[in-house]
Amino acid sequence: MDDRIEELRERRREAEKGGGEERIQSQHDKGKMTARERIDYFLDDDTFHEFDQFRTHRTHTFGMEEKQYYGDGVVTGYGEVNGRTVFVFAHDFTVLGGSLGEVFAEKVCKVMDRAMDVGAPVVGLNDSAGARIQEGVSSLAGFAEIFRRNTEASGVIPQLSGIMGPCAGGAVYSPAITDFVFMVQDTSHMFITGPDVIETVTGEEVTFEELGGAQTHASTSGVAHFAEPSEEELLDDMRRLLSYLPQNNVEDPPRVDPWDDPERRDEELNEIVPDEPRKPYDVTNVVTSVVDEGSFFETHEGFAKNLVTGFARLDGHSIGVVANQPRVNAGTLDIESSQKGARFVRFCDAFNVPILTFVDVPGFMPGTDQEHNGIIRHGAKLLYAYSEATVPLMTVITRKAYGGAYDVMASKHIGGDVNYAWPTAEIAVMGPKGAVNILYDDELEEAEDTERRRQELIDEYREEFANPYTAADRGFLDDVIEPTETRPRLIDDLSMLASKRDEQPDKKHGNIPI
Repeated sequence: MDDRIEELRERRREAEKGGGEERIQSQHDKGKMTARERIDYFLDDDTFHEFDQFRTHRTHTFGMEEKQYYGDGVVTGYGEVNGRTVFVFAHDFTVLGGSLGEVFAEKVCKVMDRAMDVGAPVVGLNDSAGARIQEGVSSLAGFAEIFRRNTEASGVIPQLSGIMGPCAGGAVYSPAITDFVFMVQDTSHMFITGPDVIETVTGEEVTFEELGGAQTHASTSGVAHFAEPSEEELLDDMRRLLSYLPQNNVEDPPRVDPWDDPERRDEELNEIVPDEPRKPYDVTNVVTSVVDEGSFFETHEGFAKNLVTGFARLDGHSIGVVANQPRVNAGTLDIESSQKGARFVRFCDAFNVPILTFVDVPGFMPGTDQEHNGIIRHGAKLLYAYSEATVPLMTVITRKAYGGAYDVMASKHIGGDVNYAWPTAEIAVMGPKGAVNILYDDELEEAEDTERRRQELIDEYREEFANPYTAADRGFLDDVIEPTETRPRLIDDLSMLASKRDEQPDKKHGNIPI
């Protein structure tokens, strides 16, 4: 028996070396951790349980019989993050470049299946050369099996993807289906076709970083939600994100012991919104003043900056936050911000995370570029997402809420449960100046002092229509509140809404305007 135990231990030591010391050192020389080092860093200490450590590929062409390694290029299993079960797979670039073959895919599918069986999040740490060419169509089939499981798991268990190195071709679609994508600056890349192919086909010269680097995907394409300075910070933020989320779609998000006074009233809120309607301010200052101190965790920060999304806590309860950002394009909704908001709202709704919306929006972005690229269709995504949401929806209008954008931003009419406005709110079909130019066109043409008369009419319009009280009179607002009341009122409302039940019509699924 002792001999067999020693043989087992030796096999384990061999498996833990992956592709060998030389390749491990090469990984370190690139500033990257190995697959096992990433898992050890990510999970709580001594909680990792590995699956399929001794599996190897079954390929015997192109000399592959001489290139067999335990694990076949991916480390899979489960452990704990903050004491809660999480399933994980990590590509091992030291073994055949982390390329995906039949056995590799079977290992990933097994861990995803187990995650679905027990209702726990799955985290993928991607660092792969892509499909294993030597295995031909079997590797393509393996990718498709993973894609199908990503799709089945969507909205059932949280799925997080860390891009720790290259991710190219068909391999990019699995992370794209998952809920949140994290990338490492300078060392991770995602693209369908690489720079060499692009230059050959189109003549365009582009670097790896320009084409598919972390900053490109976090700011331009929107594929990545986070661009992290290091692998350690990426893994830390993954752990933090999970702390806001339930294990699955039938659980409520975890509540932490509250540390902030639920009755706290930040007097600075009374001064945040400028008296001048066109003057910008930073809506994140509003968010951080209302939610539990230090709890706001912004997502998709570099993409569509005219809309802010993220997670926070109210009296220890997890919430999602959506807010128009007046500092960027006056907070106007455009194609990218509509897409960003819709995806975030739908994620929160899928996982029972209440949504708090701060509104300061002058409308949808005008222009032929927006119209021709589908602002109608994309703007409808955000409208659809809010309208189908069944989680508690709490809305605070801080300043402008004009036109269709008022409707879209979690208004009472599309399902808002609690809708408030600050005294600075202006709720109308359009801004006073535009309304006056339309309503009093003839009178302004005949006026002796056109600009003086225009300003008088603007002031009259603002007094009559661009305020929160007409909407409050109609019941479209539940109350007009002082800014300092916002935090304690929302905390009480969140408690009241905890037992909310919203039944939807029976259907297979809706047809969101994708």
